[in-house]
Amino acid sequence: MYSILLSAGWPIWPLLLISIIGLAIVIERAWYLRQIHLFPKDSLETVFGLANAISQQKTVSEPEIRAVSQLSPVGSLFACILREKASGNPADSALEELQVSAQSTWLRLERYLGVLATIATVAPLLGLFGTVVGMIEIFGSQGVGSPQQLAHGISIALYNTAFGLLIAIPALAAWRGLRAMANQRQHECEEFTRQLFKKLYPHSADTK
Repeated sequence: MYSILLSAGWPIWPLLLISIIGLAIVIERAWYLRQIHLFPKDSLETVFGLANAISQQKTVSEPEIRAVSQLSPVGSLFACILREKASGNPADSALEELQVSAQSTWLRLERYLGVLATIATVAPLLGLFGTVVGMIEIFGSQGVGSPQQLAHGISIALYNTAFGLLIAIPALAAWRGLRAMANQRQHECEEFTRQLFKKLYPHSADTK
């Protein structure tokens, strides 16, 4: 493998760098977007248990609500609704605060996916750049008639093209898969939030 990298010349190193970055993003996002990570066992039971207590006019302390926000990466979304209801705020005010909290939550779910999409787009271009460099080396060198020089230039061109595609294709597939996971988790968050909001504000016309 190392000999291939050497044969491909210096244009291969940017491709190698973004491949490492892309792999790190795929591993991190695949771990982060697991359902068990965003919705740990018994976490929803805890949230709805506090919602029942608030609905029954029982006192729920701020530390208990703060603990909900620390249950998972999306816990702040549920804690926001509980805090608004515990403070006696009306549904309109709670909905406004919820929308602000939801925006930051969705950003966390989609974090780094833009970088991965950029890698999938840039990798073939970097491969093409390596191809151009190889062609320049072939036709711009004084040793253009040397078979060794010709073979080296062609190897740079082909290795870079192949490596660029080898990075771009999995990166694009991973981006689409992770994007689908993020959308699924967002949909689940919205559904749980809707149920919680409806429970705490049963007479609200807008429970989204």
